[in-house]
Amino acid sequence: MTGSSPSLSAEQGRPAVLAFALLRGAVAAGLGVGSIAVLVLALWISSPASDSSPGGALHAAAGLWLIAHGAELIRADTLSGVPAPVGLVPLLLAVVPVWLVHRAARDVLVPEEGRPVPSAAGAFAMVVTGYLLVGAAVAYYGRGGPLSVHLPSLLFPAALVVAGAAAAGVWTAAGRPVGPPPSWAPVSLHEALARGRFREQAGTVCRTAAAGVSVLLGGGALLVAVALMWHAHPAQESFVRLAGDWAGRVSVFLLALVLVPNAAVWGAAYGLGPGFALGTASTVTPLAFSGRPALPGFPLLAALPAEGPGTVLNWSAVAVPVAAGATVAWFTVRRAAPPGAAREDAWSPRETALAAALAAVGCGAGTAVLAAAAGGPLGTRALAEFGPVWWLTGAAALAWTALLGVPGALLLRAWRLREPGASTDEEGEAAGNAEPVPASVLVPVSVSAPAPVHEATSRASYGSDRRWWLWSGRRGGGDAAGAAPGSEPDAASAGAPASRPAPAAAASTPVAPPAARLSVPDRDESFEPYDFLPTDPWHERTARPEGAGPSGNS
Repeated sequence: MTGSSPSLSAEQGRPAVLAFALLRGAVAAGLGVGSIAVLVLALWISSPASDSSPGGALHAAAGLWLIAHGAELIRADTLSGVPAPVGLVPLLLAVVPVWLVHRAARDVLVPEEGRPVPSAAGAFAMVVTGYLLVGAAVAYYGRGGPLSVHLPSLLFPAALVVAGAAAAGVWTAAGRPVGPPPSWAPVSLHEALARGRFREQAGTVCRTAAAGVSVLLGGGALLVAVALMWHAHPAQESFVRLAGDWAGRVSVFLLALVLVPNAAVWGAAYGLGPGFALGTASTVTPLAFSGRPALPGFPLLAALPAEGPGTVLNWSAVAVPVAAGATVAWFTVRRAAPPGAAREDAWSPRETALAAALAAVGCGAGTAVLAAAAGGPLGTRALAEFGPVWWLTGAAALAWTALLGVPGALLLRAWRLREPGASTDEEGEAAGNAEPVPASVLVPVSVSAPAPVHEATSRASYGSDRRWWLWSGRRGGGDAAGAAPGSEPDAASAGAPASRPAPAAAASTPVAPPAARLSVPDRDESFEPYDFLPTDPWHERTARPEGAGPSGNS
């Protein structure tokens, strides 16, 4: 439904375009509340012992949709008769409205044939207005039900969440630019944004902070999964006790499913050290489970550790923030000093440390926001505090990632930019230690004038290296060693006086590596010609008339 839109001509002007954006925001809100209402009605219909009317199910659906935006609900039917607040937001359920409003704001700015595109500010304002109008209608409808909304929470954080998702959609439609700052911003900020290195560093900081938060959430989810396996029997008993029929069990399972991200945040807060509160008189940390907890019966709460001091297994949860700090260091150095980068192309130690520190700040801020959303009150007395304390969790995430990420990034950068040691490869040693071969021990390559290059190379393609070794080992002249049977002796060798032996060091002189020799195209692979010609007195004697030079050519 959000993908299809009516065709508007350019003559209809700005009001029609803005009305279309308003409609897109209202449709996005209607899809969100409608999807939750369909699910709640399906569970209500399938329940064999339902004690409420369809209106009660719709009121419950309206309350779930509002709490998914962060609004706080008031539960009227309590045992004590005192209305109790419900502020625990199911984070997985919050993904649906956030994605819908983000998509609506993004699609309004996508150019389509036959429809003009509004301005970014107009699209943002109209989409948010249309969405909030539907939200206000839903809040008014749910005020007489068992779950009514606390009105101040509609502005903060519910309206703020909608505005943030719409702003992200507008930014995505524009290509996610890092535009120029406002005119009142300092000149230094304008100059910094104009530099390419600043943009690269800013992107690296954002990606590194997101990676650190992801590792914390993944580690927290792993802690919860291990604890549930360890306490599988109490969790199963709690699940069966809450619901006796299959419809009720499906409802409990879906509720536990949408609270899994909350449990992951709680696990991350536990590994970071501050832990979380189970009421006003109980706190759970790796060091101890203290106080008297006020626990409602729920399967995820069965994964809590045993009361009392922590053990080595509880202390092992510190591996989660350690992994997050190592991730911050790794993602920073991956851009600061890529593998194989030269020292002058890498970031300086100051830039590397600053990027890692800013990423730690971003990781702490993201963790604090998630901790604030993952907890909330479930009552007025003992359950007034339930979940992690956001500022303690954020401060702990900042401390862990900064203390481990900044030194780790500097050490990893120094390791990657270290001076390379001597190569142990035999070819590398031969190439690095080889000395120039004296020209007096080399045999010139004979090339006939009328013969083409391929013919000349094919005649010397057999045994060229062997002739060099045999000839270089001779003490005096003689017939050409390694020549083909029946061939005439080399005139150059015959003309060389026998009293002039080759130098003794010539036999032990290392050979130039094959890579340094001349490569002739379309030749036999065994042929490896020399890339230089000898210029010693022996070559000069072969060029005299009485010398029998090869084919009369020099």
